[in-house]
Amino acid sequence: MSKDILIVTGDAGEGYECWYAFHRFQEEGMRPVVASTKARRLQMVAHLMHPDWETYIEIPGYNIEATLPFSKVKAKKFDAILIVGGRAPEYLRHDEKLLAIVKEMNQADKWIFSICHGIQVLAAAGILEGKRVTCYEHVRSEVKLAKATWDKSQAVRDGHLVTAQTWESHPEFYREVFACLRS
Repeated sequence: MSKDILIVTGDAGEGYECWYAFHRFQEEGMRPVVASTKARRLQMVAHLMHPDWETYIEIPGYNIEATLPFSKVKAKKFDAILIVGGRAPEYLRHDEKLLAIVKEMNQADKWIFSICHGIQVLAAAGILEGKRVTCYEHVRSEVKLAKATWDKSQAVRDGHLVTAQTWESHPEFYREVFACLRS
């Protein structure tokens, strides 16, 4: 199955979410391309859930190479976009080039996948109104502000949009992602 998948992240992006996606798409014969503000090596992080904390613990993670800057992305060349979580979406959501890419892919009814904090980019792009989505529970207020409905399920599909809570949602999320990409 030959598909081109745009993976969006930046420094402090969740490394496991990014690398897992990159390898899974390759395993399926797809071509994942990592894009960010610039083409360069990104410092990823790992978010670990701790039973005594009300949120996650962050530690340095594996690096990944972004080979495509947002300024050179041609949305029409990609079959889908995946926005991974971590802290990267909190600053990427202000990047006008990225928001234009998301809007263009949404208008073309291309697959849009988001995990964890990635929902922040979708909210900033203004494409969530009236949608049912999920994300990391502590950013669900942004879903409400975007006039969408937050669902506590591990993965949710609404039209051409598939969202997941965290890397712990990978089994449910990627079952849905690959069902979409095979359709």
